[in-house]
This record gives sequence, structure tokens and C-alpha cells, in this order.
Amino acid sequence: MASKSAATAVHHSIMTEEELLAMPESDYMNEAQLAFFRDRLKQLEQDIINNAGATTENLRETQFVPDPADRATIEEEHALELRTRDRERKLLKKVQQSIARIDTGEYGWCEETGEPIGLPRLLARPTATLSLEAQERREMRQKLYGD
Repeated sequence: MASKSAATAVHHSIMTEEELLAMPESDYMNEAQLAFFRDRLKQLEQDIINNAGATTENLRETQFVPDPADRATIEEEHALELRTRDRERKLLKKVQQSIARIDTGEYGWCEETGEPIGLPRLLARPTATLSLEAQERREMRQKLYGD
């Protein structure tokens, strides 16, 4: 019976955020949790890829607009859209790196301290690689000494 329930826990559609948060600390980054985050990251990856297709289509549609005012507005929208795409490209890279970290067993652990990042932080930001404390220290250093 034990093997059946373990197999069920790994199935991603069963585990909710509440169930994830209710698991004991000793279960941190076990099979079921890793499956949950892999599923969430894969979904995020797919959303970003789908968005990228829509953006490219929007940029293509408005190439030939004779009115200068309209063209200026469209160019402004394009600039905004391209910035968004750049952000999405960076996020996509982080998402893919996070999926790779699941495969190597590093996911959920702080790159700087080796401490658990924590489920609430990973639910809010599934691509986090630093614990909140390490992230705050890094931001403080950047503020004090610049990038």
C-alpha cells in the first residue's frame, strides 16, 4: 500500500499549494515537491513561449502605417513590446535553469548558503536561487557598492 500512495503523491495534479505547505519540513524537496515545481516551471515556460509568438505577430502586423502620428504611437508600442520580450527572454532562461536545477538536485537550496530557500518563497518566485536573507544581503551590497 505504501508504494501506491507515494506514486500518487508524485502525480502533479493531486498536489495543491496547501498540501505542499502542509508537508513536514523533513519532506523538503522530496519527489512530490520537485514534481510540483517542475510542473509549475514547465507551465511557466510554455506560457512565455506562447506569449513570444503573439508578440512577434503584433510586431509584424503594423509594419506599413502611412500616418506619422500613428506610426509614432506604434513605434512606441513596439519599443514597449520589445522590452517586455527581453524581460520574458531573461525569465525563460531562469525558468529553464530552474528546471535544470531540479534535475541536478540543487533546486530549492540557496546558491550562497546551501540553506533551504523555503516553500513560500518558491511558490511566489519559482526561479529563486537565493534564500530571502541571501537575496537581501546581495541587494544591500548592490546598493552600497553598485552592480
